[in-house]
Amino acid sequence: MTSYPSDLRYDKEHEWIRVEGDVAVIGISDFAQDQLGEVVYVDLPAVGDTVTSGETFGEVESVKSVSELFSPVSGEVVKVNDDLDGAPEAINEDAYGTGWMIEVKLADASELDGLMSSDEYQDFIASEA
Repeated sequence: MTSYPSDLRYDKEHEWIRVEGDVAVIGISDFAQDQLGEVVYVDLPAVGDTVTSGETFGEVESVKSVSELFSPVSGEVVKVNDDLDGAPEAINEDAYGTGWMIEVKLADASELDGLMSSDEYQDFIASEA
């Protein structure tokens, strides 16, 4: 059973975001990791880099394919999950916990308004199937 925590927001590229004050934690959804299969490598930006809403910020490589990662918000990368270098499978095992990817200091909180709730995201996935 795939889960979509209700305290997160989601985008159409299957990234999730958890807002903690003016910082957003970003990762890929359980649906996305399931579609990818076994994750073997992740390429993430460095602390201090800037990301732009709707633009790529890295790649995730699985045994099946390489997929670009798209940022749901704009801002400065303030933290990167370096643990994924040695254990990219954390994305498969705990997409919303130890599998988080980056933390971004929000440049424009109004960008959050364009993201989907858990229920909206589930409807979006169902409509794509």
